Amino acid sequence: MPFTALGLLVLGVVLAEPVSRAFSRASWPRRDPVGALLMWQAIGLAGGLSLIGSGLVFGLSPLGANLAEAVPVLVREWSVARWPAGLDVVHFAALAVAVIVGGRLLWVLTTVSLRTLRARRRHRDLLDVLATPWPDSPGTRVLDHPLPVAYCLPGRSSRLVVSAGVLEALEPEGVWAVLAHERAHLRERHDLVVLPFVAWGATAPFVRGMVCAQLAVAALIEMRADDVAACRSEPNQLVGALRTVGGSAPAAALTSFTDALDARIERISSHPAALSRPRRVLVRLGAIALVAVPTVLLLAP
Repeated sequence: MPFTALGLLVLGVVLAEPVSRAFSRASWPRRDPVGALLMWQAIGLAGGLSLIGSGLVFGLSPLGANLAEAVPVLVREWSVARWPAGLDVVHFAALAVAVIVGGRLLWVLTTVSLRTLRARRRHRDLLDVLATPWPDSPGTRVLDHPLPVAYCLPGRSSRLVVSAGVLEALEPEGVWAVLAHERAHLRERHDLVVLPFVAWGATAPFVRGMVCAQLAVAALIEMRADDVAACRSEPNQLVGALRTVGGSAPAAALTSFTDALDARIERISSHPAALSRPRRVLVRLGAIALVAVPTVLLLAP
C-alpha cells in the first residue's frame, strides 16, 4: 500500500499542476469542446481521487493490504474505543489530512451549491415580477432595459432572458442565434459542469493549475454553446449578435473578457476543422482511462 499511496500522490500532483497548466494552453480543445470538457472532468475527478486517496491508502496501510481490508479493521477497533495496533502518528496524520481535504472539498461544494440555488431563486422571483413572457419564444422573458443583454438562469425552473435592447438592436436571425446559444447552456446544464471546478478553486486557490482549469472550462462551455448556435443560424448572424451583446459590457470590464470574446468571434469566423473521428474517440477513451487508473489503484486487492 505505501507504493500505491506514493503513485496516487504523484499522479494527483501531476494532474493538478503541470498537466492542468499544459492542457489549458493546448490548441486542439477549440476543435472539440465536448471532448475537451470530458477530459477536464476526468482530470478533476482523477486528481481528486488520487490526492485524497493517497492519504487514505498510506494512513490505513498498517491495518491491511488494501482499503477493503483496512477500513473494516479501523471501524471495528474504533467502535469499541480501541486504538488500532500499528496506526502510529505519521499514518494517522496522513489519514487526517485526507479526511480534512475531502471534507473541505465537500463542504465548499455544498456551500457554493446552496448559495447559488438561493441566489437563483431570488433572481427568478425578481424576473417573474419585472420581466414579461415573450409570445414569439415560449419560455423566454423580456426585460425592459435598453442595454442589449441576454442570459439564462439554469435549474428545474429555468429562465431565458433577453432585454428589450437585444430585440431592438438585432435582426430576428440574430435574436434566434442568441436564444440558441443560451438554450444550449440550459439543455446541457453547463452550470453543473463548472461547479466542481469552482469548488476545487475555492478549496485550493494557491494551486495555479486549478485556476487554469476553471478558466479553461468556462471558455469551453461558451465554445460549445457557440457551436450549437452556429448550427441553427448563419455564422455572420452569430458573430454580429456576439458583438452586440458582448459589446454592451461596462467600460470597466476586464480586458480578459474582451479578449475571450474576440477569441470566440475569431473561432466562429475561421471555422476550425473538427477533430477526426478517430481522434475524438481517442480523447474520450483517454478520459475514461484517466479516471480508471486511480479507481483501480484504490479498489484493487
